[in-house]
Amino acid sequence: MAALLISPGPVTTLTLNRPDVRNAFNEELIGALADFAKSVPDDGSVRAVVLAGAGSIFCAGADVQWMAKMVGYSHEENLADARTAASMFLALDSIPVPLIGRVQGAALGGGAGLAAICDVVVAAEDAVFGFTEVVLGILPAMISPYVVSKIGLSAAREWCLNGARFSAARAKEIGLVHDVVSAERLDLTVERHVQQFRKAAPSAVAATKRLLREVAGRKPADVMAITVDAIARQRVSPEGQDGLRAFLEKRPPKWLA
Repeated sequence: MAALLISPGPVTTLTLNRPDVRNAFNEELIGALADFAKSVPDDGSVRAVVLAGAGSIFCAGADVQWMAKMVGYSHEENLADARTAASMFLALDSIPVPLIGRVQGAALGGGAGLAAICDVVVAAEDAVFGFTEVVLGILPAMISPYVVSKIGLSAAREWCLNGARFSAARAKEIGLVHDVVSAERLDLTVERHVQQFRKAAPSAVAATKRLLREVAGRKPADVMAITVDAIARQRVSPEGQDGLRAFLEKRPPKWLA
């Protein structure tokens, strides 16, 4: 059974497919996620990616058997293993299309890290979250840049240091989650976000994702050259030209045709 199911198309669905172990990470799942992320084209053929989990749990973090192997790893083996996982998170964060998380049950440890990477997260109202690594004596190291970027240093200090689980409502309060709905409305709400993203020009979305990563946490004066170059490039791009002309001519842009 494949650890990751991929339903391709303009809206591609990724389903973590290890429900017997609560969709926990192992080497196969990490590799499959990384391979997929690196394969996402930037030509507009994929407009959004939905990340879901099979069964009743979104993702419970690291697989117990995988962790058991780590106990005997040397420092060098741990470096290689951690580098592989860190590369997977970076690849997912860098895909040129919106990534929408569909969370039910629980998102713990690296599963909460996946939520931090998603551009939008829709969670069931009874879902729970937690950066639980410290209660196992380890660190939320690979996911920490995305967690701090998503929820800020103050919230990260609370939840990453105490390792406690928290509700979907609290996750929304700190910015980890964007919509909290009943389980019955999860798919409908995800679809609403998908349709809104599909109104945007694919190249503008990809460029904006890159731009936000570049300017995050930096002073406006320090990124002015980056921002003015970004808008100048987009204005003269085919979609930039068509979008501006479509607005002036009161017609739909070509990417909606």
